[in-house]
Amino acid sequence: MSPLLGLIGRYGAERPGLLWLLPLALLPLLAAPRRRTPLPSLAAVPTDPLSRGLAALLGAAGCLAVAGLVVGIAGPYREGAEVKRTGIGAEISMLIDRSGSMNETFAGRQPSAEESKAAASRRILGEFVGSRAHDLFAVTGFSTAPMLVLPMTDRHDAVRAAIRAIDRPGLDYTNVGRGLAMALAQFGSGTGHASRVLLLVSDGAAVIDPRVQDSLRAAFAKMRPNLYWLFLRTKGSPGIADRPAGEDTPQAAPERHLDLFFRSLGVPYRAFEPEGPEAVSAAIRQIEGLERDPIPYIERRPRRDLTGAAYAAALLGLVILIVGKLAEADLRRPQAPAAAPAAERRIAA
Repeated sequence: MSPLLGLIGRYGAERPGLLWLLPLALLPLLAAPRRRTPLPSLAAVPTDPLSRGLAALLGAAGCLAVAGLVVGIAGPYREGAEVKRTGIGAEISMLIDRSGSMNETFAGRQPSAEESKAAASRRILGEFVGSRAHDLFAVTGFSTAPMLVLPMTDRHDAVRAAIRAIDRPGLDYTNVGRGLAMALAQFGSGTGHASRVLLLVSDGAAVIDPRVQDSLRAAFAKMRPNLYWLFLRTKGSPGIADRPAGEDTPQAAPERHLDLFFRSLGVPYRAFEPEGPEAVSAAIRQIEGLERDPIPYIERRPRRDLTGAAYAAALLGLVILIVGKLAEADLRRPQAPAAAPAAERRIAA
């Protein structure tokens, strides 16, 4: 009984009050529209299965025609559904640097024929989004302060639009600590079973306050994301692993010490140092190849309109009735006498 109730529960109607007219579908069983003829009783005639079958077919066709019209006018539909499936993808929180230096090219100049680091990042990340159907993305921008652009979603068109929206000139300061905290918050508090990725896109770093470092350590230990840093290195500038000539402090080499901080978090971490748009694309493809874990996702099936099916059933019933009506024989019409054979005509002559 419960499966039947569940089946009924998945269907509905725009105007359910009209369904009270469904008992009218029984009228064809009570009053047949077929032509009556003044013939004696046929009770003594042997049973004719074909005639009984045709009578039952015409009655059922009449019921179908009336029921289909009533249901069609009521506007039937099948409810949408959510189906849990498993695909390949990850929850990816993108943290994109919007400091003033991102407006320069990889050669450290103002853009003219070359793309700026910000423009190249937007283009390449936009191509990355949607390369796998089941990835979820969040977008956060940061410079002096972080800004949530888009929370975690599977709407890839919205994600690409959010990436394109980060096109205003940035400020000079890079507050990566607060940006990391906001990007981590996009994963939510649930444990989940999906692979989590924090993708930092930046051309520099800054000193993170020790108290902020402690809160970040706790957040990374709780979320356990895979951390990737795309360090958009300006040609000729020091790399992540380069030690400064003088004192090795976070103020003197912020990128090196940010890398050391990431390595101390105890989460999977990898840094890339692309020096051009092609190298950025190669790094993104490498990250995509590394994140191949299963991810559960919800497939949403839309509501399905059944009005056309109801009217098609009514049309089928009407066509059967029309064919039956056209096939009726009028027994009241006098039949023309058959022509006499030619031999009889000659004898008569």
